[in-house]
Amino acid sequence: MSELLLAIARIELLKTPEKLLLLDLIDTETLFLSLALSDLEEIVQRRLRSERFAPAELLAAAGRDRNILTRKGIAYTFYRDSSYPPQLREIFDPPFLLFYRGALPDYEKPLVGVVGTRNPTGKARRAAYGLGFELGAEGLGVVSGLARGIDGAAHEGNIAGGGRTVAVLGCGIDFVYPSVNRELALRILQTGGAIVSEYPPGTAALRYHFPERNRILSGLARGVVVVEAPERSGALISADYALEQGRDLFVHVDGLDGPPGAGTRRLASEGAPTISCAADLLADWGIEGRGGLRRVSRPEESALGMAHLLADELAGRLVRHQGEYFRRT
Repeated sequence: MSELLLAIARIELLKTPEKLLLLDLIDTETLFLSLALSDLEEIVQRRLRSERFAPAELLAAAGRDRNILTRKGIAYTFYRDSSYPPQLREIFDPPFLLFYRGALPDYEKPLVGVVGTRNPTGKARRAAYGLGFELGAEGLGVVSGLARGIDGAAHEGNIAGGGRTVAVLGCGIDFVYPSVNRELALRILQTGGAIVSEYPPGTAALRYHFPERNRILSGLARGVVVVEAPERSGALISADYALEQGRDLFVHVDGLDGPPGAGTRRLASEGAPTISCAADLLADWGIEGRGGLRRVSRPEESALGMAHLLADELAGRLVRHQGEYFRRT
């Protein structure tokens, strides 16, 4: 049934509940090939905004998808599979298929969505990295969008802290966008994380894909932290999805200032709790942190101090990022 699933996943005209209904009624490729647009409209009981439906082309594309997935070691999970993220089934219009590279996370442990602007202030970038690091040291993964700025910093911090981070793409699963984050994507996979997408191989990174992607990002998370977002930022779409899906929403204290933080301030004024570190978030959830790290002030740059610093870094006891130091305890 794999090619039939892949073909139905490519029907952009249909939402996931409609695709599931179609699969229940049309469970063979032969039946699928016999469908006309009018048949599809009768099945879903609505007029479809298209003049063309070509099932043979969809099946041919599905065959190409299967070959790419096999060749590149990419997997997928279907809405009704036991491996499908259970929290995604709760949201409106969950993905019909979720393509992934790497290892899907342990859904018994909460994921934390960390989002924000692609052009953050230095203070907010350090905050995103620090939050990701702290969550990783507590054994929690960050889910974000692999974009420049806040997303990338949160992924990097989570990896450095020992977390298994999840990146949700707004393009096909077979390439990385933006390309500048290819090395980061590789490190995500090397450290036990995952890269996921609802889009089949070869799908371009189109503008409207990113709002769609955000519903998956927030859907995978127990809560979402907006670190820094100006007005009309895409991160605010993730915040809206989080509230719609019943997820907790937080804002970071280091992303509230000036025009870059206008959207973050608005969320705070509307009631989103403000946090300064992972401990604040865990306390809100009633989770006792294990104290796996602490921030330390910059040591004096004496020869002896720098030698100790280097020794701790080499031993993996200390991580430095943009002037901030994090020590594992």
